Formats: sequence, C-alpha cells, structure tokens
Amino acid sequence: MELENYSDIERATRRSRREFFRLGICLLFVVSIMIYAALGIGLQGPGGIMLVVAAMIGGYMAMNIGANDVANNVGPAVGSRAITMGGAVVIAAVFEVAGALIAGGDVTSTIRGGIIDPAGIADSDRFIWVMTAALLAGALWLNLATAFGAPVSTTHSIVGAVLGAGVAAGGMSVARWDTVGAIVASWVVSPLLGGLIAASFLYWIKRGITYRTDMIEAAQRTVPVLLGLMAMSFTTYLMLKGLNKVWKVDFPTACATGAALGAVTWMLVRMRLRFIAYRLTNTKQSINSLFSLPLIFAAALLSFAHGANDVANAIGPLAAITDTVLHGTVSDKAGIPLWVMMVGAIGIAIGLALYGPRLIRTVGHEITELDQMRAFSIAMAAALTVIVASQLGLPVSSTHIALGGVFGVGFLREYIKTSYAQTLDEIRSHHQGADKDIVDAFLKDFEKADKKVKRAMLDSLKAHTAQAHLSKHERKAIKRTHRHELVKRSALFKIAAAWIITVPASALMAAMIYYMIFGIVHA
Repeated sequence: MELENYSDIERATRRSRREFFRLGICLLFVVSIMIYAALGIGLQGPGGIMLVVAAMIGGYMAMNIGANDVANNVGPAVGSRAITMGGAVVIAAVFEVAGALIAGGDVTSTIRGGIIDPAGIADSDRFIWVMTAALLAGALWLNLATAFGAPVSTTHSIVGAVLGAGVAAGGMSVARWDTVGAIVASWVVSPLLGGLIAASFLYWIKRGITYRTDMIEAAQRTVPVLLGLMAMSFTTYLMLKGLNKVWKVDFPTACATGAALGAVTWMLVRMRLRFIAYRLTNTKQSINSLFSLPLIFAAALLSFAHGANDVANAIGPLAAITDTVLHGTVSDKAGIPLWVMMVGAIGIAIGLALYGPRLIRTVGHEITELDQMRAFSIAMAAALTVIVASQLGLPVSSTHIALGGVFGVGFLREYIKTSYAQTLDEIRSHHQGADKDIVDAFLKDFEKADKKVKRAMLDSLKAHTAQAHLSKHERKAIKRTHRHELVKRSALFKIAAAWIITVPASALMAAMIYYMIFGIVHA
C-alpha cells in the first residue's frame, strides 16, 4: 500500500481514536470507583451492592457536570480570547476541585432544595431506589444535553430527577410543590436578571470609555471603578456562596469586606494605569487588554464557587444513599463523606478535560461574538445576580445567569448597531441633493465624535432641514432594512428549549428508571 494511503487512513481514524481514548478514561474512572466502593467500604449484601452501583452512577454524574455546567464559568473568557482553551480547562479543573474539597461543606441536604418530603418515603430500600434513579436520570439528561451542545442547569436536572422518582415512589403528596414553583420561576428570573445586568455594564463601558474621543483618558477614570466593583462583588459572592460552609458570615460583614477590598483594588488599578497609560493606544483593542487579567481571576473564582456549591448539591443523592445504607434509616440531612466529595471533584475534572471544550466553545463563540469588555460584563452579571437574588429570596441558576448575560450583551449590540445604521440613514436623508464630499465629511466627523457631540450634531441637523414624513409601514420597513442580527437565533431557541424541558424530562426519566428498579427487585 502506498504511503499516502496510510496517511489517509491515519487521518480518517484519528477522531475515532480520540473518542475511544475519552471513553477509556471514563470507564477507568468508573471502574476505580466500583473497586473502592466494593473493597474500601467493605459492605456486604444488597445494601453494599446498591452502594457500589450508586457510586458508579455518581461518578458518571460528576463527569457530565464537568462536561456541561462548568462551561458557563470559563466560556466567556475563552470566547473573548482572554485565555486559551487549554488554560481555561486547567484553571476550571483546579478551582472546581478546590471548591468541592475545601468548601464543599460537611453537611448538606440530601434531598436537593427540599424537593420531596422524606417522611413520605419511610422505607429505606425504596428511598435508595429513588436516589439511584434520580442520579442516573440526571446524569443521562446532562449527557444528552451535552451531545446536542445545549448548556443546561445541573441543579434543575437533579431536582427534576428527584421529583420524578419521588412522585413515582410516594405519590403526588410527597412533592413540595412550592419549591417546584420557585424553580419554574427561576427559568425566567435567572436569564432576565443576568441579561439586564450584563447589558447595563456593557452600556456603561461604552458610554464611559469607547464612545469618548480620548479613550485612554476615559479608561483611566472608569476602569479603576469597574475593577473595584468587580473585586467588591466577587469578594462578597465568594464569602456568601463559596466559603459559607467553612466560614459563616452575615450579609453586612460580607459586603463590608468586599467594599474594603474593592477600595484597595480601585486605588491599585488607578496607580497602575498611570504608569502604563503611555503604552496604550486610543483603540478598543488596547482598552480591551485592560480586562484580560480580571477575566482570568473571574473564571477561577466562579469555578471555585461552583465547586463549593453545585458539586455538593449534585452528588447529594449519592450522599443520601451512603447515609441510608450505613445507618439503615432515612434522614433529612446527612454528612458528605470525603470519598463522595472526591468522586464529585475528580469526576468533574475528568469530564471537563475530556468533553468540556465543546460546551465552552458554544458559550464563548457560537451565541454571539465576545471581546474582553463584553466578557467582563457577563462575569459581573454572574456575581451580582446571585448576590441580589439570594438576598431577595429569588431562586436563580448560575447556568441561566451566565447564558442570560451572553444573550444580554448580544442583544444590546444588535440594538446599538441597528440604531446607528438608522441614524446614518437619517443623516443621508437630510443631505439629499448635497454634494457627496459634504455628506462624507459630515459622516466622518460624526463617527469620530463622542456621544454628547453626536447628539448636538443630530439636533443641529434636524433644526436646519425638513423632516421627512413617513408612514408607519415605511418606518417599519426601514427598521427591518437596518436590523443587525448579532445573536445566533438557532442557538437561542435550542438553549431555551433545553431549559424549559430539563425538569420535566429528567423527572420522566427518573420515574421510568425507578419503576424499572422496582420491577427488577420484585420480579
């Protein structure tokens, strides 16, 4: 066979080799969990078998969390090119594991969010089946969503699964429907809050810096304030949501600590910008570079907080099974053993490294184009929305907040681009019949002017020329002509559909799996 034919075969089989390698690593991890659960814990009989099975499913669940949910923390930073894909995977893996192991908590609710009443399923064997079915259904749904490239909420997946299996085992009365209603409300609250806050920060950056004639001088005033706010919000966020299980502080204390660190950051950044101002150029690219390092810190801190919260919650069913098997009774709360936390932490790191890049690209590249300023606005939305919502008692999802922020900055850009195109068309309509050089000169001056001067130029133009009289239909036609679509609609509809069906889909899958287990045991 010719050498070039060997090369063709090599290229054709490269992808399949990568897939087999990933599958092999995942199987090795699951088998390692099986061996430890069987030999390390040393339980015998049906309870020991169920614990081994649940531990294996818990590892599978953890890998799916890493493949899907972690992308929201680092996707914007990768999409803005503040950090490479490899660097993002390493940072996210390290800080997710650190958050889970350092601040994952000693005690957490075994039934996520109080979604079902344990008293309704008093039989310990049946409770173990419920939690096993919930784990498997949540993992399968995350796997399916990842395969379709749709970032979904891990919390919603496991809550829906616990709800479905619980109702299958104990009837409708076992569900706590007020919690379910709050979760449904979060489908709207989370993305809207995230989108509004992200869009507000981006508009502030545009008005305060990029719309100014001297962007360097404007950046020296505005960037220290922005980064000071970032330090304040992320410190508060970390103390309330990341370290709250190892260091309990109240909201005023967290805010005061955050404000102090924010003030220090504002002062240091202001001094730093004075020294490096001469290196900057009066361009957006130069201003963007000022946000690169803060974005790396934001990705790390968001990953740590995610590891401290969502990881422990997602493996809660495994902790519930372990506690029930060891003690023979069903309890509302149970400690999470170190080995269970290790299963969650290592599984997330493996899933992120092997399958995470696909969803990271979806969040960072495939919805809308991101630069560092836009990614910074999304990171601020992720922290501030959780802080505000938690104090107002509103249920929110970190996944929905981050993606809402991505959509928010995208739709703001669409609005600005469309409005600017309509403004240019309006200028040309007021110069009808004028010499082309005059029109070009006016447009050139208009583009270089800052926001305040632009408004004065338009007011002066309208005062000296007649306004064209257009019908409502003609005005709509002009708007359609100048509409800029900078958000990928197919991604929007796919992600929104996945969000809506996450809870019912995982609930239905969990109920079916529970009935299968029940049928096998009683066959």
